[in-house]
Amino acid sequence: MSVQIQNALALIETFATGDAEKAASLLAEGYIQHNLAYGTGRDAFVGSVQYLASAPAKTTVKNIRAYEDGDKVFLHTVYNFAGAGEQVAFDVFRFDGDGLIAEHWDNLASLAEEPNPSGRTQIDSVTEASDLDMTEANRETVRNFLVDVMQNQHPEKAPEYFDGDAYLQHNTQIADGLSGLGAALAAMAEQGVEMVYDTVHMVLAQGDMVLAISEGTFGGAPTSYYDLWRVADGKIAEHWDVMETIADKSTWANDNGKF
Repeated sequence: MSVQIQNALALIETFATGDAEKAASLLAEGYIQHNLAYGTGRDAFVGSVQYLASAPAKTTVKNIRAYEDGDKVFLHTVYNFAGAGEQVAFDVFRFDGDGLIAEHWDNLASLAEEPNPSGRTQIDSVTEASDLDMTEANRETVRNFLVDVMQNQHPEKAPEYFDGDAYLQHNTQIADGLSGLGAALAAMAEQGVEMVYDTVHMVLAQGDMVLAISEGTFGGAPTSYYDLWRVADGKIAEHWDVMETIADKSTWANDNGKF
């Protein structure tokens, strides 16, 4: 495990331990926060650690997956902040030249109580990255899929990116396979609900694991999409995601924006 991954995991663990001093030691003073519910800067993060430590119910942190791409670490984690209920999250941390955490992006959603139509949860299955020599090719596969199919709305091109119906799905509402994805999108269309991807902001990759951060709308509401794909032999083989409605700007605790 790299030093950057160790430090990112150590930082999120401070939510559970309440170790504000440890949190401060890991963060750059000018830490940039993109979670719109929190203030920006190191002191704001440390303050949130102290607040959680004082709460009657203990915060729990369970990391599921951790990957690294250059100066960024991306994590898949289950949190329960001060007993408010379990949430599944993707976190992205950028490290500066001094090895300090300088910037953070995330998406959070409630952890579903029941598995999806194929019996899968939001967090189960493969955790380790493999095919490290294929990182750039896999990044390009996902980027092309997003542009061709999701952004340009060409569903007819989707089969090019999948190995038939051999596709494992962890979205709470969708069944396995390209057929499951197609059926879910058709059902949404019948209800007048559109899932639109307008902009891809970041595509992070380590080996076969690729996380894309996109902006669009879901049912007309501004939405942040975090999609983690596992790519095998050039085809999309597995998918986990967290969707989050972007809060109205009047409620933001910082001016950094979601992306």
